[in-house]
Amino acid sequence: MTDEPPANLTDWKGNAWTPESGTPAAHPNARFTTPASQCPSIAPEWQDPAGVPISAILFGGRRATNVPLVTQSFDWQHGTFLGSIMSSEKTAAAAGTVGEVRFDPFAMVPFMGYAVGDYINHWLEIGDATDAAKLPKLFWVNWFRKSDEGKFLWPGFGENSRVLKWVLERVVGTGDATETAIGYVPTLDSLDTDGLEIDQVTLQQLLSVDNDAWRGEVELINDHFDFVGEQLPQAMRDELENLEKRLAG
Repeated sequence: MTDEPPANLTDWKGNAWTPESGTPAAHPNARFTTPASQCPSIAPEWQDPAGVPISAILFGGRRATNVPLVTQSFDWQHGTFLGSIMSSEKTAAAAGTVGEVRFDPFAMVPFMGYAVGDYINHWLEIGDATDAAKLPKLFWVNWFRKSDEGKFLWPGFGENSRVLKWVLERVVGTGDATETAIGYVPTLDSLDTDGLEIDQVTLQQLLSVDNDAWRGEVELINDHFDFVGEQLPQAMRDELENLEKRLAG
């Protein structure tokens, strides 16, 4: 990739293109890739046919409100529930109005090849078939929370490694967390912000869980589960009921 577009190229529709064409050269959801083998920090086991243990799985959504920067589930079933209720602002990868909020279980709806309820149940089956002590920890990340003025609260990009550090600390049992109605979030001093220009008020906003706002989310989740239909595992309804109880407590 270059800083400036070339004088001539073939666009994503197969047409001749120049900087004066006035149309995008690439599809809005285009991906530009390079061989993984060229990554200097790749693990030596990356092609091990026996695989490698997975310590954590992160689900990511795009929410301007209500969803903290990072949340750890209480357990595997609860983590499956968090995955099932993820919602995001629509992007070019999905049909509909860009920016509109829609439920996007596991951030996978555009790529699911079968019923959402069956997909959720598959996650539950993984938990049932595996020693609980060996299951990965499940986390929900949201880099896109905004202030009341519409400004992103978190800088994102390379600074996301600070969240990954806390995730790994939780995996090994050294990271501190606060229990909320929706899961565990970092304490204000457990997230490494050394060298980051972010004040305590902003950090508090990033990690806050507003129970009143989440009561409103519960209504939306109920509608979402109704839409998923009869194939929705009962365990997800049970988790939603548990969430309502925690919000009322």
